Amino acid sequence: MLGKLGDRITRIMAIDLRKFYQTTNPSKTLFVNNGVDDKFYIDFSSVRGGDIICKLKDKIGFWQPDEPTCTLFTGHIGCGKSTELLRLQAELEKADFHVVYFESSEDLVTTDVDIADVMLAIARRVSQSLDKITLAEPKKFNELLQGALRVLNAEVTSAEFKVPGVGDVGFSSETDKFSLSLGIGKITTKTKSDPTSREKLNQFLAPQKVNLLAAINQELLEPAIAKLKQQGKAGLVVIVDNLDRIDNRVKAWGRPQQEYLFVDQGEFMTKLNCHVVYTMPLSLKFSNDYGMLTQRFPEDPKVLPMVPVKFPDGLVHAQGMELMQDMVLARAFPELAPAERRNKITEIFDSVATLERLCLMSGGHVRDLLRLLNSLIQEEMKLPLRRETLEKVIRERRNEMMMPISQKEWQLLRDVKQSKTVSDDDGYQKLIRSRFVFEYRDGDKPWFDVNPILDEAGELLS
Repeated sequence: MLGKLGDRITRIMAIDLRKFYQTTNPSKTLFVNNGVDDKFYIDFSSVRGGDIICKLKDKIGFWQPDEPTCTLFTGHIGCGKSTELLRLQAELEKADFHVVYFESSEDLVTTDVDIADVMLAIARRVSQSLDKITLAEPKKFNELLQGALRVLNAEVTSAEFKVPGVGDVGFSSETDKFSLSLGIGKITTKTKSDPTSREKLNQFLAPQKVNLLAAINQELLEPAIAKLKQQGKAGLVVIVDNLDRIDNRVKAWGRPQQEYLFVDQGEFMTKLNCHVVYTMPLSLKFSNDYGMLTQRFPEDPKVLPMVPVKFPDGLVHAQGMELMQDMVLARAFPELAPAERRNKITEIFDSVATLERLCLMSGGHVRDLLRLLNSLIQEEMKLPLRRETLEKVIRERRNEMMMPISQKEWQLLRDVKQSKTVSDDDGYQKLIRSRFVFEYRDGDKPWFDVNPILDEAGELLS
């Protein structure tokens, strides 16, 4: 009897290599509180300078539940911002807020973004999420959409222009019911794949930004919040993810896109009459215009730093290292408690030192750790994963990263390695965007270091 039970437990705990590979997919965002992904979630707040998400929740739900708030949230791409924002969504929904979370990269062309694009995307997503709430017909908004379609010379069927006089864009011939999201979608679908149409739309909406903002507030957000509160909801929160991924290419008039959107147009981003959280490119923190950006928004951006796996002096950060190892072990043994997982390291790796090396070379960057691990599993094709194969994966990754680095940038990297600081120099912005340099927190004080993958490159020693 005991022998059969032991065999069954062994089968349950045996690692499925294919499943382990799939759970380490670096492109997969964890949807916490869904009963599956929450087993993989590791709380890094104790080594990241505090629980930013808890503070955001309190700001919205406790301090200013009935006043619009606007927050910028930033950090290296891949450091776990989306997972944390989804956790914020779950926490706010528990507090009875209606939360609209969306990835802006699905709505916007990241190489060419204007403030009107962002506002229309928010309006469309909010309208979509309120499909069970009946709002009054948004006449001002409808007129703006109608004007936009005339400019675009869109081909629209007569069924979609049912109402005499106004020609409402968003009426469905099937339901005879106005849908603002349908009207906006008609426009954005056309412009997303056509740069010429996108330019025409922005030229039309540029002088209409104040009217567009007023229409969103007065005909969508304010009546929606009133209806939500009648249903017992605490309010409306919009979380706009992936805005940190917009390119920084220069606009036609010479302004970098990121500075244009968050600095020049930042005032419009703060004027929506609901709670809004935007992700922001981390490199903007090192822009010459950062001081101006902080004047546009009600408070400084919230930064999600790297998980420290070592201190500035090079000594191993024991707590951060343990949490990064827990993240790896949770992907292999999601059903086990953390203490039990640690007894099974050698079922995955040929030694504890190999796991430590993997975590150190990630620099505390969540996605980079998963990327290295995922490649290692694919390369090895069996367990345990060997140190020799890990070093091969590290070398290949280093060679790829080194290719675009100029001599000037190598010198900047040498300076960072020595001083643990960066400045607002344009070169440092590129280093941050390219994840050649990582930001950490020692208490409230930030410090910087070279991505460990590059740290062993000969060029940093010359």
